[in-house]
Amino acid sequence: MPWTEENFPLAMRNIDPRTRSKAIEIANALLREGHDEGFAIRVAIARAHEWAQHHAATPGSAVSTRAKGQ
Repeated sequence: MPWTEENFPLAMRNIDPRTRSKAIEIANALLREGHDEGFAIRVAIARAHEWAQHHAATPGSAVSTRAKGQ
């Protein structure tokens, strides 16, 4: 059963919501590839933390510079 924002593994409960969302996305992809849940959870959390470090949320980051100029 795929995980959602409302139904996710307990191991993800203390992760900030943005990073947890990415972890859920990664974990679900790993499950679709046939990996077991324990592996999917561990790898997804690690990869989501790496992703968050490289994609730090900044004010206005969701708005493209092109849209700002119009």
